[in-house]
Amino acid sequence: MASGSGGVVLLLGSMLVAASAMPLPLETMMPNDDESMDLHALPCPDLHSIVGGAVWNARAKSAQITAGLLRIFFHDCFPQGCDASILLDGANSERKMPQNQGLQQSALDLVESIRDAVHRRCGATVSCADILAVATAHAVNQAGGPVIPIALGRRDSLEPAPGWAVSTLPRPDADVTTLINAFSSKGLGGVDLVALSGAHTVGKARCSAFADRTRSPNDAFTTRLAQACASDANRLQELDVISPERFDNAYFVDLRNRQGVLTSDQGLANDGRTSWLVNGFADNQGWFFGQFAASMEKMSKLSASSGGGEIRRNCFRRNSPGIIIQHGTDDIQASA
Repeated sequence: MASGSGGVVLLLGSMLVAASAMPLPLETMMPNDDESMDLHALPCPDLHSIVGGAVWNARAKSAQITAGLLRIFFHDCFPQGCDASILLDGANSERKMPQNQGLQQSALDLVESIRDAVHRRCGATVSCADILAVATAHAVNQAGGPVIPIALGRRDSLEPAPGWAVSTLPRPDADVTTLINAFSSKGLGGVDLVALSGAHTVGKARCSAFADRTRSPNDAFTTRLAQACASDANRLQELDVISPERFDNAYFVDLRNRQGVLTSDQGLANDGRTSWLVNGFADNQGWFFGQFAASMEKMSKLSASSGGGEIRRNCFRRNSPGIIIQHGTDDIQASA
């Protein structure tokens, strides 16, 4: 999940709609453990059908939506937990920081359009943070990936994440030690690091994001990258050179074949601490899918807001002063 000042457009790949991946019913996407109870199942029983249908329609128009949602979700959760802080507009918006350049606008707009549909159907019962998490899970599955259980009940943050927190997002030229330390600081282990990096199976990056690999090419693959990027630093390169339009384990085959595009990706196959996972996921897609789902669920629970936030009436801005939304009921207070 690399990001950096080079204007990275990670997770912005295009993929075909999987013919067998129809939108999933509510119970299919819900976790089974008691600790992960779906707090919105009663106030909005149609949540998953609304979200799944909207994502399905969006992917029919542009299959890049899956990668766009994945990147937004990761870049929201990693700095300070999954609280939709990245969606907030304004002078101090996280999206203005170098680490978040190139976020897919159509995916951002999709989250807000789903929020509008959900609130029209169920009232203000579901947060933007939960909608982003559920939409991402549906998008992965519809692209051919695993079912990701998502617990609900997050609140939307009142402010964007501070700059120091956003700066913890890993760079595309990070070495494995830096990546391991960054993920460890969030309570995520090496297995989570490698599994979540597998999201790049549907990603793209600008040439400027891997300039360190094309500046001095040393094999046939990096030479081809250098030639493709020579005339345009903003050219988009698929991160999975085998099957970039489908969520599968081919990205790990790429890394084993020394055809990883980003330094942070190829390093996973070159370091003994992570190479065994790269090889295992390359050989066993079922293992990768199971671990990816588990790691996504784990990341989705990072410091999720409980009582300190709100349920936004618009994902891009805070609610008006004096409006407090508690589990779908409006308690209007007089403004000063």
